[in-house]
Amino acid sequence: MLKQTTIYITAASLIGISALAANPPAANAEGPQPVRIAAAATDPLIEKQTYLQSIHIEEAWNQATGNNAMVIAMVDTGVDLSHKDLIPNLVDGVNLINPELPPQDDNGHGTNVAGVIAAVANNDRGVAGILWKAKLMPIKALEGDGTGGEAKLGEGIKYAVDHGAKIVVLSLGLNKYSSYMSEIVQYAEDHDVLLVAATGNEGNRVKYPAAYPTVLAVGGMSADKQAAERSNTGPEIDVVAPWDVFTTAIGGDYGYQEGTSMAAPQVAAVAALAWAKYPWMKPYEIRSLIRQTAEDLSGKGWSESVGYGLLRADRVMNEPYLEDMYEPNNRKDQAKAISISKMVSAVFTGGDDADWYALNAPYNGSMQLSLQMGPGFPVTVNHFNADGTFQSYTLGAGNTLTVPVLKGTNYIQLQLKDRSAKVKTPYRLTTSFQIYRDEFEDNDRQYKAFVLPVRSQTITGTFHQQNDQDWYMLPVRQSGTLRVKLSVDTARMDPVLFIQKTGEKGTTIDQGGDGAGESTTAISVFPGDYYIRVNNIKDYSYPVVGEYTLGFEYEAKMIDPNEPNDKPYQATAIRSDSLYEGVIGREGDADWFLLKVDAESIAELRLTGIPEGVSMTMAEYDSGLKQLRSTESGYSQREVVLQRRLPPGTYYVKLTSSEPFDTSMYGFEAKVKPLVGGFTDIYGHWAANDIVQAAQRGIIDGYGGYLFLPDKTITRAEAAAIIVRAFKLAKERAVRYTDLKFSHWAYSFVAKAAQAGIVDGYPDGSFAPDQPVTRMEMTAMVARAMKITGKQRGVSPFSDVDDEYWGIGLLKQMKAEGWISGFPDGTFRPEQPATRAQFVTMLESVLN
Repeated sequence: MLKQTTIYITAASLIGISALAANPPAANAEGPQPVRIAAAATDPLIEKQTYLQSIHIEEAWNQATGNNAMVIAMVDTGVDLSHKDLIPNLVDGVNLINPELPPQDDNGHGTNVAGVIAAVANNDRGVAGILWKAKLMPIKALEGDGTGGEAKLGEGIKYAVDHGAKIVVLSLGLNKYSSYMSEIVQYAEDHDVLLVAATGNEGNRVKYPAAYPTVLAVGGMSADKQAAERSNTGPEIDVVAPWDVFTTAIGGDYGYQEGTSMAAPQVAAVAALAWAKYPWMKPYEIRSLIRQTAEDLSGKGWSESVGYGLLRADRVMNEPYLEDMYEPNNRKDQAKAISISKMVSAVFTGGDDADWYALNAPYNGSMQLSLQMGPGFPVTVNHFNADGTFQSYTLGAGNTLTVPVLKGTNYIQLQLKDRSAKVKTPYRLTTSFQIYRDEFEDNDRQYKAFVLPVRSQTITGTFHQQNDQDWYMLPVRQSGTLRVKLSVDTARMDPVLFIQKTGEKGTTIDQGGDGAGESTTAISVFPGDYYIRVNNIKDYSYPVVGEYTLGFEYEAKMIDPNEPNDKPYQATAIRSDSLYEGVIGREGDADWFLLKVDAESIAELRLTGIPEGVSMTMAEYDSGLKQLRSTESGYSQREVVLQRRLPPGTYYVKLTSSEPFDTSMYGFEAKVKPLVGGFTDIYGHWAANDIVQAAQRGIIDGYGGYLFLPDKTITRAEAAAIIVRAFKLAKERAVRYTDLKFSHWAYSFVAKAAQAGIVDGYPDGSFAPDQPVTRMEMTAMVARAMKITGKQRGVSPFSDVDDEYWGIGLLKQMKAEGWISGFPDGTFRPEQPATRAQFVTMLESVLN
């Protein structure tokens, strides 16, 4: 069954003369060329028809002013059958909308088109058509609002062909390819009927039927000789003609009109003039004549914006027809640009004639090449891909060759396989492009759905084959929200989005039309498999040259594992150094935590992962729920910290937020460090007892943050200070060291230790207060404080110290008297830096 697709007329607007008479479009800047002419129109409103000057029609009228030998059919909204400027050039037509009525125009569009083609000239009335005399057949296939079904369009074309029309004007279009319309177009070509169609006015891709290979596709040109802003462009465009015209209107009126609908009839009328001069020509030759005589507007022969250029009626009628308009193109550097989706005609002058063409592929994909030429003439096809790779093929007449192409400029070289051939061989080359198969195929069925990761992402797909529809699956494992957005890059797609969770009814989203995207609002999703299908308009099964983009925005809805903890009696008990994550999931939500402190400790409460744009408050309470302190992050901080000294007891922490959030989690952690001797870092340390006793004696200090750093290397200045306190040294002498100023924190301690003979400087005059103290130096300091001078007799008490070592005497005596021990392996490691814990332990051993 034929699908009924809506067709739209391609005039940009339908405006009467009354609305625009005061503001006519600007005339073409080039203006008419000063030549001698044999014929000129004298109609009263001819000066308003400035578009005629742009196409140089007066010079063409020098050769012919009409064509009464053929019928030109218009498949449109009909014609004003009583318009006196049209009546003499009308022949019987048909009303396919209501066959019992004549093809009377109830819209105005068809009447506008008719005036461009064949308004009667020199009749002291209105305007002049390009054809002064013609046989114009009105075929009404569109409704009064300018729309209609594809079936009526096809019926109209076939009626025209079957009733003797030689040219069919189609100032209408649709965005979808169909095999039905393709067959109708081929039917016309097989019966030597020329189809001329407008490209459309949406600033998008060329519409069908203009996009079919054998249809002469006409775009619109602005006054500055550029493609009109809203004129559809693309690889199927052949030529352009002026966008703005002044023409006949319904009710016997006249007015300004614009659009590719007004450009197409100009080309059709000039084609009729050409056929008046060359009645033996075939449609493909007429197409080639119009292309080869067009005024090159792009500077490169053919382009996707203006095709081969501006319609030039004077050149069509006065320049000789070229069997091969692309010569010279015998070398790659002479390659002529042609469309990836059109029929062109050329000639091999012999076996040594090589024809080079350049084709711009808009995407990766494949190109089909087919040749129409005499039998028995196989052709060598050399293809140079966009990446420079080369492949050679053989193509016979009537056959089709498919070659893979990459996005960009591809070159093909055609040459008769028989290089010795001397005969001239005309041929017609038809190109057709097919887009690439996307990376997610084969996913045309739900059970073949391509599984995507559950995250925000964007993917690109294509409809590369018949009945292509693409299925994707999102395996949602965590509740959240999902937004889906579907967009396309061509009006040839009217995308449809379908979303379904396994076991539930699906939802179809199809709000937009051709070229418009589809999207969802935020959808709440829950654990399960979600299927997403993307396809072109319902029941549309043909491949499309274009890409769609499918975007997902996924935000996981986090589940708070600590709930319910909204009240103090529900508070979540926490342990030190463990991370607790949560969300503030609703208005008024508060998360309570309970912390037990067994001994006097330093507690650090840290709140991290605060969402952007949210302010969180962390408050601390005692066991009676009296608030002790609190801190607020504000809207710019991502974390806050509370730290204080706590006595043993039970404490509560309350977390609140300025607004709910559930797409990310905060992190809450308590670090509780028991205080031992006023320090948080000696709990469980081997020297803890000695450090506590030393702290109680007042002979040691810690660092900021309740730290002692027992395993930190002790410096000479620190050692001097500790030993002075330990032995209560009071006397001091002035010392002068190059690196120890009077203002140094340890100056007094060093001076007292020096007075007691415990420390001294170095030969270079320095003291090096921040230099680490070795274990031997530590032993020597303590020995000197104890007035121990050392003994030389006996063997070394340590395996790593011999009798030549400078401190061997002190080590022997200190070991013998039990003040030092060494390591379990029998070593003392005298040059190893001493730690704060080792120094304090040795002192405590002596002091006790």
